[in-house]
Amino acid sequence: MRRRTILLALLVPFALAGCNDKQAAKIPPPHRMTAEDIGHYCGMNVLEHPGPKGHIFAASLMEPVWFSSVRDTIAFTMLPDEPKDIQAIYVSDMGKAADWDKPGADNWIEARKALFVIESRVKSGMGGDEAVPFSDRAAAEKFAGENGGRIVGFDAVRRDYVLTLANASGAAAADEAIEGSDQRSRRTP
Repeated sequence: MRRRTILLALLVPFALAGCNDKQAAKIPPPHRMTAEDIGHYCGMNVLEHPGPKGHIFAASLMEPVWFSSVRDTIAFTMLPDEPKDIQAIYVSDMGKAADWDKPGADNWIEARKALFVIESRVKSGMGGDEAVPFSDRAAAEKFAGENGGRIVGFDAVRRDYVLTLANASGAAAADEAIEGSDQRSRRTP
């Protein structure tokens, strides 16, 4: 009898640990996008912008974190100050979207399973370069054929593509224009 009690006392913690592991491994399902969802970096309603969106679940956060672009979604996973206990990363499946302006409220794909068209001519809802997600290779190939770019998996979306300023060339052009204007004004009597 004593041996069974000791054995039971030893096995119960392992059984409970197994239950906790199953709960920890449970991946939260994607949420439907609504007018209440605000972009993490821009502070604006995600529905106010065209193009694909994203949201991330982290174990340390009570609610999903929403993004106005997929590029911002991926950036969240790369930035050192953001949570690293990510459970799920959902992005709009643009192969199932009505069009660029209406990416869909609930056609999500887990980003780590998606294919992304990067370096295309199409810009994000915030005006920067975008990583356009697809669950279907044929849809990604069609998009790339029409808009340029190349197809990569989640792990191949380069850090410099995601974290480079979206308007760096525009800012450089603006700086040149300002310098040129300053030089002209100094020459004008």
